[in-house]
Amino acid sequence: MKRGDPRGVILAAGISSRMKSPPIDARLDPELVKQAEERTKGMISVGEGGRPFLDYLLSNMKQAGIDDVVIIVGEKDEVLRGYYGLKDRDNPFHGLRISYAIQRIPEGRKKPLGTSDALMQALLVRPDWKGGDFIVCNSDNLYSVRVFTMLLDCDAPNSLIDYDRSGLEFAETRIAQFGITKKDKDGYLLEIVEKPPLEELERLRSADGSLRVSMNIFRLNYDMIFNPLRDCPESPVRHEKELVTAVTAMVKLHPRTLKALPLKEHVPDLTYKDDIAVTSEYLRKHYSTLDW
Repeated sequence: MKRGDPRGVILAAGISSRMKSPPIDARLDPELVKQAEERTKGMISVGEGGRPFLDYLLSNMKQAGIDDVVIIVGEKDEVLRGYYGLKDRDNPFHGLRISYAIQRIPEGRKKPLGTSDALMQALLVRPDWKGGDFIVCNSDNLYSVRVFTMLLDCDAPNSLIDYDRSGLEFAETRIAQFGITKKDKDGYLLEIVEKPPLEELERLRSADGSLRVSMNIFRLNYDMIFNPLRDCPESPVRHEKELVTAVTAMVKLHPRTLKALPLKEHVPDLTYKDDIAVTSEYLRKHYSTLDW
């Protein structure tokens, strides 16, 4: 069985209005509040000695065998590139090669065009990836080494981690915002249903009775996802081109090519300012030292 290609794409160009909302906990370090206002979320210094969150994600990717990483950044980003290297391509970082794709904000808009457009920018700067695959994920979630390994070892052309909702240590109101995966009897993805009404949840339960969600981490075949990304329409609600929409379009074009891999574990998340203290404590407990 051929293992997946050791390539990763990290979505780090988004502008999060939720992170910019005031924290509930007024005791939060003012410097971290300032960083949350000004930086992409992955560069908030939540780790030991001020280490950015993104370091931990990159370390897990490296431990799973990924060494070629494209980080999608905003056109005005200085902090991330100043930390990981100023070259457009192949900055050396603890055995990784870090490259960048820039997601610009179109004229007349205040925010980028969304996650589908972001991934498209990465593929455009890496035509050498054609014919192969890569893993794409958020910059504000800490996916485990196990997750990256599962994706790399899957024998389907495409795959996603199918998280059991009951294993996610979030408030129910937050979990309700996650898209529910809908699969066929063999576990191949049919679609990701965003924010389904309560009456539809029972119908979306997996064969084992669990409700399973996507946390926006996929292994994707470059050639299969390229056209769905290029042709992705804007969401009528968020007015962005969303990766979920492109992935759903891809599995309609290429049925039974994306395997949903079931897993029950928590995923640390940096969405709101109040997640900063929780994430810092998680890292102190589980990543006392970062062994590169």
